[in-house]
Amino acid sequence: MSTPELPVARTCPFTQPELHARSSEEEPATRVRLPNGSRAWFVTRYEEVRTVLSDPRFSSDRAKPGFPRLSRGNDKEPVRTMLGMDAEEHRAARGAVLGEFTLRRVKSLRPRIQEIVDGLIDDLLAAGHPADLVTSLALPVPSLLMCEQLGVPYVDHAFFQENTAKLFGRETPPEETAATYARLHRYFDELVTAKEAAPSDDLLGRQITESRAAGTYDHAYLVGLAFLLLAAGHESTANMISVGVLGLLEHPRQLRLITEPGKTPVAVEELLRFFSITDTVPLRVAVADVDLGGVLIKAGEGVLPSLYAANWDRSVFDSPDVLDVERGARHHVAFGFGSHQCLGQNLARAELEIVFETLFRRIPGLKLAADVDEIPIKEKASVYGLHRLPVTW
Repeated sequence: MSTPELPVARTCPFTQPELHARSSEEEPATRVRLPNGSRAWFVTRYEEVRTVLSDPRFSSDRAKPGFPRLSRGNDKEPVRTMLGMDAEEHRAARGAVLGEFTLRRVKSLRPRIQEIVDGLIDDLLAAGHPADLVTSLALPVPSLLMCEQLGVPYVDHAFFQENTAKLFGRETPPEETAATYARLHRYFDELVTAKEAAPSDDLLGRQITESRAAGTYDHAYLVGLAFLLLAAGHESTANMISVGVLGLLEHPRQLRLITEPGKTPVAVEELLRFFSITDTVPLRVAVADVDLGGVLIKAGEGVLPSLYAANWDRSVFDSPDVLDVERGARHHVAFGFGSHQCLGQNLARAELEIVFETLFRRIPGLKLAADVDEIPIKEKASVYGLHRLPVTW
């Protein structure tokens, strides 16, 4: 049997790719070939995925030999972020900013999120239909909010949206990926330099003030933090909004259920599980020999845990291929697992809850303005989503 290749295209939002389903049924880890010709392990079962994401014998350090790459080039990041750190280094970096994303902090932001969503829906209704929900709602909500939290001028949103889309698109040529990294790095380097001269009352300004007081200030690290939070913070939530709306419009009974009082938070968990848009984002490399469910993974071998396959593991979730907004399965791994679990998950949940509840309450007649198979999908992007979502009402 030939070695399967990654990444695989996700051509249908409602059907799992064959490789994911077959691998999960046959064995906990499958040998795969990556775009640069190297080999790695594709891990698909729920328990083994959680092991890879929490066991210190699997490293997040992208500089270690054997670390897997899902693009054709080297795609080396210009700055290190906490995504590529392990152990104490990661704990210190995460701990420094964790207070900005607590449940209490996010609760205080909910009125502003509601204000942003209402304003965008006002604009959507005023502009008339048909409309593209990606550009009119899904992208602006997280972009505007994250710009405000970081202290990034929103007038620059077209620049970072265009460039992060290229960065997450695995079809982007290696030389363009490198140029995109360079452009974004330059932008955030200049932004942080300006804030160093006059720290503002925002996340980046507070990080400068607090780390200077502690004697731990690191310019390069803060550039990387800004890069990570803005790029990851808006891209993943924007895509989750668009595919979530598509999923609900295609499942009218499920849509009716989430409009009932108090049902939206539970529905959000199911949408996160069902679509698992950041499937193989948390890459790892083994730093010791590990017996993973009966498969020997050797030190120096790359590992790609599939959040999507884990969230569709039939031994954990009944009928996982059925969208059931009353499932209430909050033990999904859509935000990852272990110490690297998504830092901004509380904020993402709040944005999704407010968007879905407000959108369908204010526009109850919302419907697709194109057939599902005509909607352009980000088939091979590292964050799954839609290029456009045409709607009418």
